[in-house]
Amino acid sequence: MKLNDLKPAKGAAQKERKRLGRGAASNWGKTSGRGMNGQKSRSGGGVRPGFEGGQMPLFRRLPKRGFTNIFAKVIATVNVSDLNRFEEGTVVTPELLLECGLVKRNKMKDGVKILGNGEIEKKLEVKAQYFSESAKEKIEAAGGKAEVI
Repeated sequence: MKLNDLKPAKGAAQKERKRLGRGAASNWGKTSGRGMNGQKSRSGGGVRPGFEGGQMPLFRRLPKRGFTNIFAKVIATVNVSDLNRFEEGTVVTPELLLECGLVKRNKMKDGVKILGNGEIEKKLEVKAQYFSESAKEKIEAAGGKAEVI
């Protein structure tokens, strides 16, 4: 079999491309399906997203509320109860948490914080940027180690 022998599967939905501006006989000649006149018939014509023909656009009619702090830190959180999935004696790092899906990359831009929700039954060495006091106590009570990196 060669590349020029390839065909779609029998009965597959294959729609032919609309070949514009190929003469009157093609059914898409002259104006190429754009109609006679108007902004949309012109090259580069059309309106920007949100334009409502001169009417005050919806996004300008609605009241604006709130404020976004551009300096806010983006910190992923993990509860100590979630750390029970690891084997005894594992060194838990932010990279390992990312790998096993406990945190998402876009959420851990400024680091990972371990929170003290739940119980931990295993002795683990946990390395993270932030720890809550209760999380640190629970990890150490289980015989593990909480290290700030």
